[in-house]
Amino acid sequence: MRDGTQLDASLSIPKNLAPGQTCPAIVMPAPLSPLGRWSYLGMLSRWVRGGYAVLAYSQRGLAKSTGEIHCAGPQDVADATEVIDWLLEKDGIDPDRIGFFGASYGAGTSLLAAAHDQRIKAVAGTSAWGDLFASLYENGTRHLKAFEALVKLFGEDRCSEEFRGIIQKIRANTIDDEVREFARVRSPRAYLDKYNESGTPVLLTTTWHETLFSVPAVIDFHQRLTGPKGLLVQVGDHGNAELPGLLGLPAKPTEMAYRWMDHHLGGSAGDGEPPKFDVRSEQMFNPLSDLRHASWDEYALPRLRFHLADAPAGEGDGQLVPDKPQAGWTRQVKATGKGTDIVVAPQLIQTGLAERLGRPHTYTPTGVDRGLAAFFATTPLENASRVRGELELRVTVKPQQADTAIVAYLLDTDPGTGTAQIITHAPYTFTAEEAAKATTVTFALQPADYVVAKGHQLQLVIDTHDPFFSYDNTTTPVFTLDITSPAGTESYIDVPLHPID
Repeated sequence: MRDGTQLDASLSIPKNLAPGQTCPAIVMPAPLSPLGRWSYLGMLSRWVRGGYAVLAYSQRGLAKSTGEIHCAGPQDVADATEVIDWLLEKDGIDPDRIGFFGASYGAGTSLLAAAHDQRIKAVAGTSAWGDLFASLYENGTRHLKAFEALVKLFGEDRCSEEFRGIIQKIRANTIDDEVREFARVRSPRAYLDKYNESGTPVLLTTTWHETLFSVPAVIDFHQRLTGPKGLLVQVGDHGNAELPGLLGLPAKPTEMAYRWMDHHLGGSAGDGEPPKFDVRSEQMFNPLSDLRHASWDEYALPRLRFHLADAPAGEGDGQLVPDKPQAGWTRQVKATGKGTDIVVAPQLIQTGLAERLGRPHTYTPTGVDRGLAAFFATTPLENASRVRGELELRVTVKPQQADTAIVAYLLDTDPGTGTAQIITHAPYTFTAEEAAKATTVTFALQPADYVVAKGHQLQLVIDTHDPFFSYDNTTTPVFTLDITSPAGTESYIDVPLHPID
């Protein structure tokens, strides 16, 4: 590169080009993976078979490339432009048929590069992100476990001075304008006008239990695009679904990417079928399912409101009651600096991979200390029902100190066995201004696509700690939170729940 940075790259050009014949180019930044650019080698034969010149390169600071890691910053976008300049100097490259494909870190930088360089005519990103700030900081709550995993994978000593400063601020929970601006310029959502003005075709994939990047932000980004677009949401966690495809095996994300590039650039890397616009999805824990809808609005089901209610006679777990608001009750939960065994994911990535293999993690709510979390459940469902779309929780909480967090989980519970599986979740952290007074908050839970069996119950759990969002803190004095439902702002959860015909 012009500043002396060296990118680790390889180029494969088809051998069967006729003299003067051109071929499209797919430029593939390396994913966020210990395999670096080698993660893409399984795909090269497919791209080449389709008549593509394929360039795979490791970005600044990754694998054998030199320079510092800027976390998909302007320097990385400038590198992508310079790589295209270099590519177009080669024989047989058609400047009107250039696309970018990337996974994870490569997905984000591919999207950002496409926003800034109009020579990129199509882009596909698997395990992508739409808004980096939303991925780091949800409802005032840091995604610490995922953040620390990313820093470890990068290697903090390889990060730029600017990036290291941001790392320290996030660890210290100093979320200021510098952090916000750092994230904004690295968020594809910030460049929606550029995608929409150019009409760049954009394919995005994510997973229901994605733990690194914000799923709602990817869906929101997709919805706001006005050009050709596609969205795939699958079972599992970050990188699970596309990994076989990166290694050269069949996988929905990579097969869709081949079709996407063939359709928009011309070629035959795919199976000859046209790409499917707009929303394609799998039901949780069932990777063999395949649902298709023309838009997210058509895909998402209307929501049913369940009101949080006290237990009969005030004893036992609370209830989720349809139709009738329930006011005047209070539940106390102890905040101890440690939580319960109900967590977002016992292990990043691996828990989601087990879901793809048909082995979702099992929780046992019956064994949880009711002093550490509040529980609310529906009656057993009379019919098998589908949860599909976006969920929202409204609840009133009186925390005794600032930076107190709650984490809401929605579970599918089998009353016969007392076991449960997680459907979705979301955190919320209260500010200093909200401490020591009853505060009503309304926030979205992660979207879901889940089938609840007949006789099972939906169970809402409100906890005060999850290691995914914060460090364990054994020195914090124990205090209580009041979870209430005042008249006029009664607590509820909206769930897109509908019986299966």
